[in-house]
Amino acid sequence: MKTITLSVESINSVIDSALQAFSGKAQGAYISFASVELLWKVLAPNRMAIVKALTGSEPLALREIARRVERDVKAVHTDVQMLLKAGVLEKTETGQITFAYDAVHVDFMLQAA
Repeated sequence: MKTITLSVESINSVIDSALQAFSGKAQGAYISFASVELLWKVLAPNRMAIVKALTGSEPLALREIARRVERDVKAVHTDVQMLLKAGVLEKTETGQITFAYDAVHVDFMLQAA
């Protein structure tokens, strides 16, 4: 199973992971956000529904994604563009939208201020 981890990490933690990757230590598939607020902004409930619809799926056309999440194409297009820009989704050469993972793990910790 191909899993991606969505996490909240400081820039220093991301740099440390990159340095370890450059030295040959496998890091796995990660997308990191600078804050919980940013994670929730990018992965708002309607956008997570799109990610869920694409998880473990073949690449899909925008209209098919909209049908699966039961929303209008224009709104789904806007959300897909945000997810593409954030690097969560990818576009194939044929213009279909893809998410190359079978599972999503979300990892962050909330602490007292």
